[in-house]
Amino acid sequence: MQVTFKIWRQDSPSVKGALKAYKVQDLTEDMSFLEALDHLNEQLVVQGEKVIAYEYDCREGICGQCGVFINGRAHGPHDHMTTCQLHMRSFKDGDTIVVEPWRAASFPVIKDLIVDRSAFDRIIEAGAFVSSKTGTAPEANAIPVPKGMADKAMDAAACIGCGACVASCKNSSAALFTSAKINHLNSLPQGKAEQHQRVAEMTYQMEQEGFGSCTFTGACEVECPEGISILNIAEMNARITKSKVFG
Repeated sequence: MQVTFKIWRQDSPSVKGALKAYKVQDLTEDMSFLEALDHLNEQLVVQGEKVIAYEYDCREGICGQCGVFINGRAHGPHDHMTTCQLHMRSFKDGDTIVVEPWRAASFPVIKDLIVDRSAFDRIIEAGAFVSSKTGTAPEANAIPVPKGMADKAMDAAACIGCGACVASCKNSSAALFTSAKINHLNSLPQGKAEQHQRVAEMTYQMEQEGFGSCTFTGACEVECPEGISILNIAEMNARITKSKVFG
């Protein structure tokens, strides 16, 4: 299998980047997309060229590090899939595949396909935690949590923070990410004590980071690898109003 990768190359945040084409041979349909990039980097090493910088960690769709735009879609052509879960069987022999980093002012490019997503970390630091002392782990049934509430919290907690929601949004909004982190904790008994403070501080930090406003187009939900629902955003907006009244 042979494809042509057109990959964004940029040495640093301060220099101008551009797409560069590479023909890659000897690929197989069973290779993951990242393995194909590994193959290309091995080729570049032999040729004495700089390897392509991109992020990855677990390669199991869990860590959220591997996100890139592939032919104009976050993580590639399939819904609810991370880049590392994508395989070359999703492309045809002879295809040209355009690979770009996330495009958002709050995610500045560091090098090639790597962007700085530390804005997400600062939103988390603003309130995505429970500050009460929990001591040792309680018996599983000591804190009664209805199944519906537990399922809702777990669905929100599934967010891996990859940034696809921001990159796919025309406004570069982080509302889906932030709402998932808020609703995860605010849905559980342990998070109720500081629920209003959490909403106020995390949404404030989101605005300070320069993310755009949500206009509820739903693009984020489509591209989210975990299928996080945009209903989380609606709930967050309602919680913002409550925090102004009761916070």
